[in-house]
Amino acid sequence: MGVGDIAGLVAAIAFAVLAGFLIYPLIRLGKLLDQIAETVKQTGDHAMPTLDESVTTIQQVNKSLEDVNKISSAASTTANNVGALTDLYGSFLGKPIIKIASATFALKTTAQSFFSKKSKDQPADAETDKEL
Repeated sequence: MGVGDIAGLVAAIAFAVLAGFLIYPLIRLGKLLDQIAETVKQTGDHAMPTLDESVTTIQQVNKSLEDVNKISSAASTTANNVGALTDLYGSFLGKPIIKIASATFALKTTAQSFFSKKSKDQPADAETDKEL
């Protein structure tokens, strides 16, 4: 055996030892990739029913929102009708009540001014009677 044969034999043994050390990490990497593949498969299996349920949920929410829209439009119509009725009653009853109130105020003011003039005139006459 020559030096070249011994060098080849040492290189072959070194390569075999290196391959032996690399086998374990490669086996672990293979198991890791298998687990990742299984996880991806399970995720896909669980994602489809979840997506189907979310579509159903969104459809139910849309139906509920349609009902809320109907209720809010009915409430808006009712509020408009109440406002119109209030305006009608205000114009029907408000003007006569305002006229009655203004007439009453005018009578009250006139009566107060009439009686205040009389009461002012009486003390003035009473003072002139006292001086005589």
